[in-house]
Amino acid sequence: MAPQAPVFRPQVEFVPNHLVWAILSTLFCCWPLGVVAIVYATRVDARRAGGDVAGAWDASRKARLWAMWSALSVLILFAGIILLAAIDGAFK
Repeated sequence: MAPQAPVFRPQVEFVPNHLVWAILSTLFCCWPLGVVAIVYATRVDARRAGGDVAGAWDASRKARLWAMWSALSVLILFAGIILLAAIDGAFK
């Protein structure tokens, strides 16, 4: 068997996809915002594999942003509920 020539594959920089955070924020926080985060997270690897590194970084940034908003929405909701309960006098 003759040795095969090595296949040249250009090195593409690592771009985090934030898929784990997107899934966790979907399961435990606001699912509509988490679904958007999952969509952007899945676009990261496809764009990076296609050579669109700038597009991969953009999708990565958006996936992180939507996952954070999904997590923060629960905190904002709980803070609003506590504020309304305090205004109503539930803590007296």
